[in-house]
Amino acid sequence: QVQLIESGGGLVQAGGSLRLSCATSGRTFSSSSMGWFRRAPEREREFVAAISWSSGSTNYADSVKGRFTISRDNAKNTVYLQMNSLKPEDTAVYYCAARGGTAAAGEAHAYNYWGQGTQVTVSS
Repeated sequence: QVQLIESGGGLVQAGGSLRLSCATSGRTFSSSSMGWFRRAPEREREFVAAISWSSGSTNYADSVKGRFTISRDNAKNTVYLQMNSLKPEDTAVYYCAARGGTAAAGEAHAYNYWGQGTQVTVSS
């Protein structure tokens, strides 16, 4: 059974930083890609960032380019999302997702497995 467990969320002031982690278990993800999505209150789920597990190629939403960095640690089967220069509009529940293809896809429907989410709150 595939498990994705997010951690690292919390409350931070605007301009601050947080690092989210997504620990994976239950299968080998070497030929897969991982993504981060978020859902703010009363808003649709939106793509944040994705990474190909094998090549390391990345993909970012325009709203986070230059502020967020996605990375992975193959030995630990963990994906990270470093979030800098946080803004109040980044407040959301952040979800980790995995898919069985190598492309760092930005579409939620391309992902087969999802974590439970971790809350990020940015105060102004």
